[in-house]
Amino acid sequence: MPKKPNLAAALNDASKKPNRSQVSKKIEPLENSDNDANDKIPPSRRGKKAITVHFDPAACKQLKQLAMDEETSIQALMTEALNDLFEKYGKNPIA
Repeated sequence: MPKKPNLAAALNDASKKPNRSQVSKKIEPLENSDNDANDKIPPSRRGKKAITVHFDPAACKQLKQLAMDEETSIQALMTEALNDLFEKYGKNPIA
């Protein structure tokens, strides 16, 4: 009967980092990598920055319902809301 492999030894070997001499493939930077990343971003989001906020689930549901009722998107409603907020505080509506 063949001897069973030692699990502890196998895990120990797997967790070791390879020596630099063991790594044979050098990673080269891709040319035009910024262009490749931009190709994956929809044009409507290029040059934009995401803003993440957390609200009660009921507020999220109500916002989604309002978007459906008004036949618009949450993005459009939030743009309107931010511009209203900016104007309230004397800022330019730039959202």
